[in-house]
Amino acid sequence: MPYRKFSFSILIHGGILSLCTIFACNLSRLHANENAPYSTGEASRDGIGKFYMDREISKVMGHLGAGWLERPQREQEERTDLLVENLNLQPSDHVVDLGAGSGYFSFRIAPKVPQGKVYAVDISKEMLAIVRAKMKKMKFENVMPVHSTITDLNVKEGTIDCIFIVDAYHEFSHPLEMGQSIFRALKPGGKLILIEYRLEDPFVPIKKLHKMSQKQAVKELSVVGLQWSKTLDFLPQQHFMIFQKPAPSN
Repeated sequence: MPYRKFSFSILIHGGILSLCTIFACNLSRLHANENAPYSTGEASRDGIGKFYMDREISKVMGHLGAGWLERPQREQEERTDLLVENLNLQPSDHVVDLGAGSGYFSFRIAPKVPQGKVYAVDISKEMLAIVRAKMKKMKFENVMPVHSTITDLNVKEGTIDCIFIVDAYHEFSHPLEMGQSIFRALKPGGKLILIEYRLEDPFVPIKKLHKMSQKQAVKELSVVGLQWSKTLDFLPQQHFMIFQKPAPSN
């Protein structure tokens, strides 16, 4: 926000208005704007016109995309089997599938944590209805559907061993607040696995706003206190980015 120009001849009730007061007021507004987490601008075709750390947030796919999530060729195209194996879960882990959608991953992970739980977290009630229908049909008892808000996971703080997000973080309308909620939900030493299509690779046939670079992800998640550990690129098109909530030092 540029500073405004003021005339030295401004008079209020016969007296000269303090230019210092005006300058301080505008400086305060500028400072507040610089520290605001989000900005707005003209929306691109696939975006919502809301920006976070110079990244435009993309439109949400919604429950009408459930068929695409469940497409038969997905395992071969994205090697979702390798993704699940490399989560390296323990049998008693409590895991959050954030942006679970139709539960594609939730039900593939549930057998890996027979003494634990998988929280299928989504903001869409329609998607969670699909999850519940699958639970009834497949008779999984350790999958728990959770209706989140746009700013909070709605799971108990400090109870989660692993949170993973597959191709959904770039759609979060409030990534800062959700990042803070992720941090709170994780146990000390708990990990976040972030899966996003590689923006750095021009040959990944996905729209730009539905891809994300490692650099951008690290920048955004470090703000909430999550430490980047490493990025694995064994998947055909996606980053497998590992973050961790620091454990207290002894």
